[in-house]
Amino acid sequence: MRPCTDDELRALLEKLMKFIGKNVELLLHKAEEPHCFRVHKGRIYYVSEKLMRMATNFKGSDLLAMGTCFAKITHSGKIHLQITCVDHLAKHALHKVWLKASAENSFLYGNHVTKQGLGRITDAAPQHGGVVVFNLQDVPLGFGILAQPTAACKDLDPTASVVLHQADVGEYLRLERTGQHAIFQALQQS
Repeated sequence: MRPCTDDELRALLEKLMKFIGKNVELLLHKAEEPHCFRVHKGRIYYVSEKLMRMATNFKGSDLLAMGTCFAKITHSGKIHLQITCVDHLAKHALHKVWLKASAENSFLYGNHVTKQGLGRITDAAPQHGGVVVFNLQDVPLGFGILAQPTAACKDLDPTASVVLHQADVGEYLRLERTGQHAIFQALQQS
């Protein structure tokens, strides 16, 4: 477990700012307890400072995870946000999209959101801006990037993509089905 390097932290904050803007400060300076980002085994975790200090009592090889996994660091050094951070993004999101019930399953299977599946969208959302995707009951389903600005959405063809899929809560099931659930296997063995 180590602190993020300057490049890692800058890349992570740029990704987060796409979705929550200046609200990134609220993540780090919570009123009840300060939080920080730490890297462990190629993943960036969002963890309270109290839990981070307690985790130093364990060997790095014995520690599976801590806090909330926010991102994965690729071999080339790029940062990819993980679906496990969707609850934090949903609390502070600048732009939101609500899906019709008929489009929820399609999004949860990893498909882009089309105009016909769009229930509502926040005003003045820019093209290529980050959005958090909700169902009509305000349950966060995932996040993505807007393919079109809000103003252009009403003139689109019903099959045109509005939100480009980035991550969704159905990933857990898809990863498990393909055999990429090493953490779950490690927990079962211990």
